[in-house]
Amino acid sequence: MENLSIIVSFELTMDPFWIPSGAKYPIFFIGIFMYLLSIICNLTLLLLIVLQQSLHKPMYFILFNLPLNDLVGITSMFPKVLSDILTETSYTYYPLCVFQGFLLHMYGGGVLFILAAMAFDRYIAICMPLRYNAIMTPKVAVGIVALVWGLDFFFIILLFSLQSKHLRCKSRILNVFCDNPSLLKLTCSNTAVNNIVGLFTTAVMQSVSVSIQVFSYVQILIICLVTSRSEAKSKAINTCLAQLAIFLTYEIVGTFTILSHRFPNVNADMQKIIGMLIFLVPPLVNPIVYGLNSYEVRQNLLKVFKRKISV
Repeated sequence: MENLSIIVSFELTMDPFWIPSGAKYPIFFIGIFMYLLSIICNLTLLLLIVLQQSLHKPMYFILFNLPLNDLVGITSMFPKVLSDILTETSYTYYPLCVFQGFLLHMYGGGVLFILAAMAFDRYIAICMPLRYNAIMTPKVAVGIVALVWGLDFFFIILLFSLQSKHLRCKSRILNVFCDNPSLLKLTCSNTAVNNIVGLFTTAVMQSVSVSIQVFSYVQILIICLVTSRSEAKSKAINTCLAQLAIFLTYEIVGTFTILSHRFPNVNADMQKIIGMLIFLVPPLVNPIVYGLNSYEVRQNLLKVFKRKISV
């Protein structure tokens, strides 16, 4: 360690994708299309919930946080990656890198806790329909959302506060975007405590989210099996399948990404692509699964379109 020089420069070099000759512009334009589509879909869902009085309910107040979180995730990562592809540059600055990593981890934790909150809301609505309005009051909904973001902020701050204890001796980020594992690889000191805290934080966040969702979905499944109302059963099943599909996709991709940093033989480009899918797929799919899949959201969206056409 005595021969290692401490890096004081703020400039960092990213590890870019290998892009075949002539593929730069097609990749860039496909990426821009996907990014703009995600922005439009999520903003539409946000504005619809804000502007339509009939959607001012606890369920949609909680749902509001999902597209908001998706916008943070995809905007924190995707424009920078696309810009680097187009300009063929691969530089960033350490404070910006830490800020990007913080936002991306906030997004990841936000997905877990928001999906858990939505699953709990659906559990109350489907399993206790007559008591739903008494239990899920606006005050309770605000408390749930505050708890979601409070827990997320606490765990991510805990994770990133340990970064300041290490001095950097490298200036190359082994990824196309910044995250906690990539930032840790900039130091040559012992990061065992960071790894333990990182794994502990991930385990706690996963355990809380998964436990709430498993409990909620099991209770909903039981109601589906015992109820004789086909309409209620169909609605419950559609709700469960939609949320489970997104949750399982996120879990599979997220688990691979976390584990890939601990196995050096994983292909670098594959690791980058899989890592990007966490911040790309949910923001594209969530507005459809959680927005258009909802009868009330569809009806309000059609109402807005009809109003615009008639004007």
